[in-house]
Amino acid sequence: MKVVPGEIKTGELHAYLLGAIAPRPICFASTVDEEGQPNLSPFSFFNVFGSNPPTLIFSPSRRVRDNTVKHTLENIYATKEVVINVVNYAMVQQASLASCEYPKGTSEFEKAGFTPLASEIIRPFRVKESPVQLECVVKQVIETGNHGGAGNLVICEPVMIHINDDVLDANGKIDPQLIDLVARMGADYYCRASGNAVFEVAKPNLKLGIGVDALPWGIRNSTILTGNNLGQLGNVHEFPVIDATFHDDHLKNIIQYYSISPDEMEKELHTYAKQLLAENKVNEAWQVLLAGG
Repeated sequence: MKVVPGEIKTGELHAYLLGAIAPRPICFASTVDEEGQPNLSPFSFFNVFGSNPPTLIFSPSRRVRDNTVKHTLENIYATKEVVINVVNYAMVQQASLASCEYPKGTSEFEKAGFTPLASEIIRPFRVKESPVQLECVVKQVIETGNHGGAGNLVICEPVMIHINDDVLDANGKIDPQLIDLVARMGADYYCRASGNAVFEVAKPNLKLGIGVDALPWGIRNSTILTGNNLGQLGNVHEFPVIDATFHDDHLKNIIQYYSISPDEMEKELHTYAKQLLAENKVNEAWQVLLAGG
């Protein structure tokens, strides 16, 4: 399937983009108008783009159906301030309710059942129920167009960040299982970033990984090892050598049982290495693979 922007309706293109570019973190933006009336609305065109200075960007896009702008953007232009509250699983249904287009002057805090907290530096209120609240000043708004669906990139700088102690681990870092964030997919779908959905990927070595291209032909073209497995094996900074002190009963059994059939032995070794890699035991997996010669 091929999609050429401009050749299909904006609403259809919008759906494809949101379905493909996901999951997207949610900016739960709290603003006030010139009279101090609060507004609260979620946006999934959002992310962090720097830490010195800290920079967040979200986009309250122009409505596709009638090309109007949202109250959040009007308030941004009026006050140049916004609180960005993150959304976790415990509050996602309420945050969705706050996306309803209530008449101007209606408090989404009250409609969605959230508790407003006074900010320390800026005027908009924080959402008490959010585990992390970022008080931000708006540095710039970039309008990407003037038609329905066009983005308005609100570039923000956090000047105060409030973090609930309950989401911190013993080292004072945010624990993904405790913060239990959610993110937007396409259509009405969301995803929950906790439990089995959270996994670790080792960052490439500062000494540079040897790369998939450096793997032996038999490993690189394995019918059992996946691309992810090859990425793990190629992330070591030097080609491993056989460790004479390495002992593994299962490996010993494979070698003894399949010694008369090299092809079957390779299959079993690769299968066992794959199991070890699933447990992030990269060094052990390498020893298993090296045992095959």
